[in-house]
Amino acid sequence: MAVHRTYEEINDKIKSGKVVVVTAEEMVAMGMRDGAAAAAKKVDVVTTATFGPMCSSGAFLNFGHTEPPIRMTRVWLNDVPAYAGIAAVDCYIGATEESETQGQRYGGAHVLQDLVEGRTIRLRATSPGTDCYPRRSHETEVTLAGLRDATLFNPRNCYQNYGAAANTTDSVLYTYMGTLLPRLGNVSYSTSGQLSPMLKDPTYRTIGIGTRVYLGGGEGYVAWEGTQHNPEQERSAGGVPVGGAGTLALIGDLKTMKPGYLRAATFHRYGVTLYVAIGVAIPVLDEDVAAAAARPETELYTAILDYGVPSRNRPALRRVSYAELRSGSVDIDGTEVRTSPVSSYRMARRIAAELKDMIAAGGFSLTRPVRPLRGAATGTGDVPGLAAAAAPGGAI
Repeated sequence: MAVHRTYEEINDKIKSGKVVVVTAEEMVAMGMRDGAAAAAKKVDVVTTATFGPMCSSGAFLNFGHTEPPIRMTRVWLNDVPAYAGIAAVDCYIGATEESETQGQRYGGAHVLQDLVEGRTIRLRATSPGTDCYPRRSHETEVTLAGLRDATLFNPRNCYQNYGAAANTTDSVLYTYMGTLLPRLGNVSYSTSGQLSPMLKDPTYRTIGIGTRVYLGGGEGYVAWEGTQHNPEQERSAGGVPVGGAGTLALIGDLKTMKPGYLRAATFHRYGVTLYVAIGVAIPVLDEDVAAAAARPETELYTAILDYGVPSRNRPALRRVSYAELRSGSVDIDGTEVRTSPVSSYRMARRIAAELKDMIAAGGFSLTRPVRPLRGAATGTGDVPGLAAAAAPGGAI
């Protein structure tokens, strides 16, 4: 008998403590042992996760009104400029913004990490002054607990897939994929392979606008398609993209997030970025969803792109599976090249396990998307608008 489940049925099982939930790694093992159809009959939810550098991240902060009031037009947090063209005492602090005094050693990502870890941040603001907002400057210390509002809003996270990086030139390259050694000295990659959320739901059957996610150790939601969302990518079997394809814009309450789940990093001679913990629960609605969630990393591919070519359409040196990338080396034209991730598979595994435990304990229910992502499958096997295209090489 074919499997057909609804969100309501799965959430009822979560409430009653009868839900069967496994991580994506466990689902792969079940699929290889028993087949995806058999796994679909047993499993209600599959948890996925990623933890990697996500430059397109930041937070809206509201500081509350001063006395007398001020309309902040320029804002610094620990000497990191924040965008203040929003309202009187609101700003947006971007993860990659750098300190005016420390440069790449400290940036917006560090401000966010410091806030989540309970540290005190120095706020400095200036204003030209108006009749209704007469104050012209304000300096104080703030903490996350003391902020009126703090909303993490990341315009582009959770790339569905991402090209690996190599360098064929004679010079070292310093990139958002890490340091790339000359003459194919190494290959760097970022996606979490068989744990990666959007590789486990390649045609967006369950991930859409309104999907609840585990974000930064707290609760978040898919607010919209992420910037650079481009489902019209070349795809392999099962609709799995070889290029970047989908992205997600994510939103959540920064005050609910936990230390260690938002981490600042500086890539040498490139700049500041933010590592973001993201977990997504995939409801096993039918056998097709189960088959996608059970697909092993031997069947999940990306392209190794030559970052030595200064073009947004970098040439692909070869196509490679995530099993090969995670083995520690790959063959490129007869040369064994060592591989290393800039994302953390260990943390992704931890996040997927934590989300699994939350669901099993009844602490995390699933939400039906209020609107599918652009390019989503209809549920009949169709994937509208998915034409072949070159693998991208855009910034994370």
